Order: sequence, then structure tokens, then C-alpha cells
Amino acid sequence: MTESVRLAERLNSDCHCVSLDGARLEEELERVSPGFHAEVMGGRPHLFSASTAFVSAEHVARMARLVAAVERVVALPAYRRHVLSWAAASARHATPAAGVFLGYDFHLGAAGPQLIEINTNAGGGLLNALLARAQKACCDDVEALLPGELGRDTPEHLFLEMFRAEWRAWSAKVMQSGIRTDGAGGPALRCIAIVDEAPRTQYLYPEFVLFRRLFEQAGLHAVICDPGELACRDGALWHGAQRIDLVYNRLTDFSLDAPANAALRAAWLADAALITPHPQAHALYADKRNLVALCDDGLLDSWGVDAETRGILAAKIPRTELVWQDMADDLWARRKGLFFKPAAGYGSKAAYRGDKITKRVFDEVLAGNYIAQALVPPSSRMLRLGETPVELKLDLRNYVYAGHVQLIAARLWQGQTTNFRTPGGGFAPVLTVPSGAGAT
Repeated sequence: MTESVRLAERLNSDCHCVSLDGARLEEELERVSPGFHAEVMGGRPHLFSASTAFVSAEHVARMARLVAAVERVVALPAYRRHVLSWAAASARHATPAAGVFLGYDFHLGAAGPQLIEINTNAGGGLLNALLARAQKACCDDVEALLPGELGRDTPEHLFLEMFRAEWRAWSAKVMQSGIRTDGAGGPALRCIAIVDEAPRTQYLYPEFVLFRRLFEQAGLHAVICDPGELACRDGALWHGAQRIDLVYNRLTDFSLDAPANAALRAAWLADAALITPHPQAHALYADKRNLVALCDDGLLDSWGVDAETRGILAAKIPRTELVWQDMADDLWARRKGLFFKPAAGYGSKAAYRGDKITKRVFDEVLAGNYIAQALVPPSSRMLRLGETPVELKLDLRNYVYAGHVQLIAARLWQGQTTNFRTPGGGFAPVLTVPSGAGAT
């Protein structure tokens, strides 16, 4: 263990001070509209933690190497054929768009960062960008680690350029195919729809509002809407009389198979609008069964994956296996060292720690479409609530686009799975402890 890893662990244990500048956070939210701060925080008191989390530069680098290793495998035709064989039909529609906001979620185990899962449409990126700007130097340790001015290279700038990159890749395809011919230079990106089911009821609805503001500041028209408000006709996707060029898709119907999403599915299959993230991105990255393939050294070798990449995957992805009925006795005997997740799950829904699972729930897992992953408990962050020390669990989300990590944020919580119901918990900015820090 390096000195900077030890220092990060010490700070997560011993630095209990409050780094969140509440006045600056309110100022950032009020820039959106008067009263927005009260609207956001009134119903979401545990959205943001009042403290930071600390991670060593070595662990940041290891997470980035894992992301790059996964990208190398996902690019292989053999891998794509393998995982698309069990995907929904909509996932087989070809697209040059990579898909925005992959979320690589890690626990910091004894062997360093361990990839727990990959998600598409990972929420919280823009909220965490805002949160990072609302921090203050609460002690010398934090002051030494707070980043300086980023100039143009802010997360917001990276996110906006990500959507523009998606548009350039996709519009080149539709121009070549003759689907759209909006001018000699290609179709211009004019209107974006931020789409989720009953968006105002979603816990992260404030982030939709922040994205609308980001897009509008860039000169784009943006709407927040339910998929039922959209119509696919005349070779285009429409919101009322407004033609939609790009859909920022926040739905958890990853294959767009639900009847309520029929217009989006039609637009996706007809290339009537750019949908991102899209069914193929979920199939290639976020189906939990993919982790089984990424853990199978023999299978990876047969696809021509090099030894270095296979070593990175083996070291950083906990062993993952499919759950079958005929494995019931073996899995039950090993359950205390396993975590059970539905293959198409998200947000910790219907996911169970094996040491907490009941026989009734285990039988439901056997009947469902589940994977079992070797249990890697999350690391911890010690905070004080008033005068009371509280131990919170900590995981790390890497927001990734096209293989590049744009932002790392932490989530703090108590309980079996991540949530936003824990006093002192919620999203927390990550401060990187540089290599060599703490050395004497």
C-alpha cells in the first residue's frame, strides 16, 4: 500500500469537517431560477453530502485502466456477437453513437478498486459538477487537494462536447444514408428532448432542469418531457410542432419495448432522431451478464484479448457467474460471499446481499434472470452528525464517454444498497490524493 493510498484512507476515516459551502450551493442553484434551491433541497435533504471523499491517484489510475480494458474488449466483433445474442432485438440496430454517460461503479476493496457494475444513463453527472464548485477549504488537508481553476475544461464543457460528438457521429451516418439532407454541411443540432417517465416525479428531476439550462446557454432549444408526449411521423420525431433532433434518454426501459415508449422506439429504429444513451449501449455495457464474459479468461483468450488486458479485468472485476436452478444448493452454501443482481437491473433494485437474503427471496432469485457476484464490501467514510460519529459506506462512480473518464463522484449511504435517504449521505465530490502525498 502506497503512502497516498494510506493518506486517502486516513482522511476518509479522520477528516470529519464540513466542506460544503451551503451559500455557494444555493447561489449555484438560484442561477437556474428563483426558488430552485428550495425546490431541490426541500424534497431531497440527502441529495448532497456535506463532506468530500478522498481517493488516491493510484486508485484513480487503476479505475481508468479498467475502463480502457473494457473498451478494448467491447470493440471486438466476437464480444459484440456474444452479448447481443441475448439482447433485445432493438439493441441490434446499428449506430455510430457511443452513448452518453456510462457509469462505471467501483468499491474500494482490499485489492484496490473493484468494478461492481456498469450503467448506461448514469445519473448525477451535472449535479456533481455543480457540487464540486460549492466546496470550501474546511481544513489544511482539504485545502491542499481542492482543484484550481479549470478554465474551459470543466465537466459542463466536457458534457456539452460529448453531446455534440454524438451528434456529429450520428448525423454523418444519416447524411450518408440519405435519411436527412438538411444542408450541405450536414444537419444542425437545434433541439434536444430530455426524456423520462413523468419527469417531474423523478428524484433527479433537478438535473434535467440543469441540463436544459446547459443546452439553452449553448444556443440549443431544449424540452423536458414524458415519452408519451412524443410522436414519430414523416421520418422525424416531434414534440408537438417542434422537431426533435436528439433525445437525452433517461428512461430505465433500456430496450424501449414498453408501449409507452413506442414513438422513441420507432425513431430509434428509423434513425428519425438520435437517441442517446440507446438500447445497443445498454446491451454492450450494462447488462449484468456481460460481467460474466468479462471474467471468463478462457473466453477472452479465444477472442484474442491480450494477456495484459485479461490481467486487468481479472484483477479488477469480482468473479461473476450466471444463476441457474441446478446451482441452487451450491449458491445457497456460498451465499454469504455473494451479491445477487438481476441481469437487466439498475439502481440496486431487486439486488440482494447473500448474507442478508431469505430462503423465499433466494427462490425468487433462482426463478429470475440473475447473476451472482463475489461480494466486495464498500469502503467507508467516517463523518460526524452533530457530536455523533457515523460510519457511511462509500462507492465511486466514474462518468465515462468513449473510454474517457470525465468526472468521478462518490455516493455515501447506510443500508444494504445505495440510496439517498441517509442523514449525512448523498453525492459527495472526490478529492484525489496525489502520488507521493503523505511520504516523509
